[in-house]
Amino acid sequence: MTSPSGELQPAVPYGTPDAPRIAVRGEAHLEVDPEIARIGVTVASRGKDRRAALDDLTRRNAAVLDLIKTYGDAVERLETGAFSISPELKDKGRGERIHAYHGRVHITAELADFTALGELTTRLADLELTRVDGPWWALRPDSPAHREARQQAVREAVQRAREYAEALGTSLAALVELADIGAENAPPAYPQARGGRMRSMAYAAEEDSAAPLDLEPERQHVHAEVNARFTMAPPRL
Repeated sequence: MTSPSGELQPAVPYGTPDAPRIAVRGEAHLEVDPEIARIGVTVASRGKDRRAALDDLTRRNAAVLDLIKTYGDAVERLETGAFSISPELKDKGRGERIHAYHGRVHITAELADFTALGELTTRLADLELTRVDGPWWALRPDSPAHREARQQAVREAVQRAREYAEALGTSLAALVELADIGAENAPPAYPQARGGRMRSMAYAAEEDSAAPLDLEPERQHVHAEVNARFTMAPPRL
């Protein structure tokens, strides 16, 4: 703000009698269907020597990857994570004598076709020394649900501010500021939890072939908050 003499004047943070300010918060809560599901697959092996454990792990890992890839476009992403080969020492006896070697590799698969999810998890869990965790239901980072929640939060802020102004017998004049909650003093929360609320299950392998699991997608909760400041025409009090 500039004075008649040309000197800069500090801005008034809470408005003036000629331009009163209204500060409000807008919130939105949506409940929507998930868009993707992630499962974690842990493949294990055991051998008397390191090479035997490694060869067995390589074979099992290839079998899991080949099975997942048979589902084609239903699998949007397939990644290999942690891998380990570790010795198991004997409990008794002198010295560090190795009893066996254990191998482990972790695989993550992301699916968008939920009709294939139950069958795939069941077939994976039916494999030897294979553990399946999940599913973790989620929305994509660019899901339209996030945009809709933000827009709804803004509309709610405008409506709330308008109601305050109407209670004073006046109307809004201009938008002064619009900001995400914590946008000015904290790093953004990005992305949310790989999709908000998640649940996890572990499946143990069975000797007989099991029927496909019936997995019901878990609804996702999307939340948005904004702070908004407006000026309004001076009310007659």
